[in-house]
Amino acid sequence: ELLDYVKDFRDDTIFAIAQLLRLSLNRAGYNCVCTYDGIEAANLIERESFDLILLYIMLPGIDGFELMEYIRSTGIPVIFLTAKNAVADRVKGLRMGAEDYMVKPFDVLELLARVEVVLRRHGKLQTLLEVAGLQINTLSMQVLRKGVEIPLTRKEYELLLLFARNVAMGFN
Repeated sequence: ELLDYVKDFRDDTIFAIAQLLRLSLNRAGYNCVCTYDGIEAANLIERESFDLILLYIMLPGIDGFELMEYIRSTGIPVIFLTAKNAVADRVKGLRMGAEDYMVKPFDVLELLARVEVVLRRHGKLQTLLEVAGLQINTLSMQVLRKGVEIPLTRKEYELLLLFARNVAMGFN
């Protein structure tokens, strides 16, 4: 399960971005919980378990950098999502223990790829996908249909996996 934080739900633009991210993450097969306040986020982290946190820096209550101090002790990986693009901010976030730091605007497919990399690095990536009657084992790189293996080249497998993980996404 992923936790996505945004600045303030009263800011329609930020709220819309959060909802777009939630929709994109859900369509890619991830469960996502959103909260809009640093204090609320800290309380949620205390009560629930998460595989990854997407963390905005500019949060009311407790900002993302302060919250990162707390999150670091939990061992939950973090990707910062922010408009703060100064090198000093990026370095600060990474030195605090964030796995990655993405500056808005960013492409949703790039975010999904980075989420996948972090989850794989931490052994939390889904290893069996079922899409359109296919069973895709991401560890063995094997694709089955009705129990019968479908031989694919590496490139065919990578394309199939890309589409399977982003089945409801549009590509341009």
